Amino acid sequence: MPSSGTNLAAVLPIPSRAWISHWRPLVARIGELEPQCQSLTDSDLRKRSLALRYRARSGEPLGRLLPETYALVREAGRRRLNMRHFDVQVLGGIALFHHAIVEMQTGEGKTLTATLPMCLYALAGQGCHLATVNDYLAKRDAEWMGPIYEALGLTVGVIQTDMSQEARRKAYAADVTYGTAKEFGFDFLRDRLLLRKIREGQSDLIGGMLADRSEEHGELPVQREPFFALVDEADSILIDEARTPLIISALPTEEEKIAVECYKWAASTARQFLEDEDYEYDHEKKSVELTRAGRRKARQLPKPDALATVGMFHVYEYLERAIKVARDFIRDREYVVRDGEIVIVDEFTGRMAEGRKWRDGIHQAVEAKEGVEVTVATGQAARVTVQDFFLRYRHLAGMTGTGRDSSRELRRIYKCPVIIIPTNRPSIRKRLPDLIFGTEEEKWNAVVDETCEMHALGRPVLIGTRSIEKSEFLSGLLKRRGIEHEVLNAHYVEQEAAIVAEAGKMRRVTVSTNMAGRGTDIRLGPGVAELGGLHVICTEMHDAARIDWQLRGRCGRQGDPGSFRQFLSLEDELLEKGLGPRRAARYAGLGRRAKRLFPELASLFRKAQRRIERRHFRDRQALMHFERERKKMQRQMGQDPYLDTPN
Repeated sequence: MPSSGTNLAAVLPIPSRAWISHWRPLVARIGELEPQCQSLTDSDLRKRSLALRYRARSGEPLGRLLPETYALVREAGRRRLNMRHFDVQVLGGIALFHHAIVEMQTGEGKTLTATLPMCLYALAGQGCHLATVNDYLAKRDAEWMGPIYEALGLTVGVIQTDMSQEARRKAYAADVTYGTAKEFGFDFLRDRLLLRKIREGQSDLIGGMLADRSEEHGELPVQREPFFALVDEADSILIDEARTPLIISALPTEEEKIAVECYKWAASTARQFLEDEDYEYDHEKKSVELTRAGRRKARQLPKPDALATVGMFHVYEYLERAIKVARDFIRDREYVVRDGEIVIVDEFTGRMAEGRKWRDGIHQAVEAKEGVEVTVATGQAARVTVQDFFLRYRHLAGMTGTGRDSSRELRRIYKCPVIIIPTNRPSIRKRLPDLIFGTEEEKWNAVVDETCEMHALGRPVLIGTRSIEKSEFLSGLLKRRGIEHEVLNAHYVEQEAAIVAEAGKMRRVTVSTNMAGRGTDIRLGPGVAELGGLHVICTEMHDAARIDWQLRGRCGRQGDPGSFRQFLSLEDELLEKGLGPRRAARYAGLGRRAKRLFPELASLFRKAQRRIERRHFRDRQALMHFERERKKMQRQMGQDPYLDTPN
């Protein structure tokens, strides 16, 4: 083990320390096999892998094959990619094999680590899935790590959004398949619908003949039974997206077409309703309820003929939804408008969540608000939550840079302990004192001042913002100060790789949403380490602490120098969301009156953040309970819980 592992007691929690001590002899055993593997020819390396595959398929436990398999994978990485797995990466691979969520810091090589358990589970011949957060990362990682799998005689497939069914079937037939959680989930639902169609067709003679013909023409399920899934950015997919339902819609009815007119009318009239007069707004639940005066106004407003058959109770619901959307769903923060469509911006990754829609009519209300075509909220033909989908796998593991804050939830829901892996080299990242300003204006001016100061020193700067809107606002401030910079948000997703590749070079300034905190490494350019490395500026705290740490983790990778600083203001949105509007207004008033810094209030922001985290945790717990009870009831009724789900 590297020197960083010698002081584990001072760095790691007790459970991680115990597991690492238990697995240390196994890492040593893999190291002993390394000279033997290095003496093999490329052909012999492949033959040894095929021999292990035969033993696995003959019933030998995979755990017994782990040392030799990992030694072969390490050698394949050294030969094909000139990337030898560090001991800490081997340690991470062992933890992943044992169904853990592995926390490895940014730049510690999670992509390479993943090849170890993927190759081992692939020996069983039942298919292994690696789920990433977007198509770009799935394709990049599959192509990047492909030579390792090929050297060991394993096949690699990758799932992309626009692929045909035949191409998907071929990708899933590979030993290892890379793709997004969304695509894996939708393919599962499509297969489920197809199998029902085939079963129903086989219930009579003619239908049976048609089913045979459909199989001849390629209408077969694309996936195999779920065996092993490795989830990259596990906290994002298994927690942040856990409540997201993947839905395949049914065909629209006349009633649903009338609903479109209701959404449009509600959107056009929502601005006429005033808070505390026509409606009451619950700041904690983010809900709107019309008052008696508001309902009277709704009845008196002129309405199109299409609403003649709609009851007033439903009219009130459409209005309340439209008012909520007008208040809480801001363009270039929660969503963007692209090619006449509403595309959700994932608040945790900053990337566009292609194919996702808000539930309960919210998406349609946003479409009506923006004047784009309203997609009818149709019935559901099939539905599964991300959480429920991954619980179907026989073996589940995950990787993340920020898992410890969610360890309780991951163990409770997915039965996966969080194991924290030490860094290969000691981290020398510096945390500069937090700065808390009275107003947002003072905060943004200070952010620009610090950027100019670091830029003058020649250091690269990465500035993280919570939304597209704020990244564009900060970009305007930097332009006025004459600072050349790049902007990375959901509007520039195609340029992401190029922008990140340059972000660590001398005098580079990058303004980014959370996109720069996921799946990409910022490597330092020549001479930057001597100047102090990358400096990260965090302009606001997020709803979850782990999102903040993802951004901070961009600096100081693999023992590089680096620093970060948190900028806050008493007008930040976090205080209102975590403490409520009244307390937040009091602090905002204090900030406007007293023109000074407020270091004594640092704990206040973390308190607000913890409250929001607990609220989200309760929501996810409630969802899990509801889903479990619903499936149990539907199975007792003889229904398929994925295809017969009520709207």
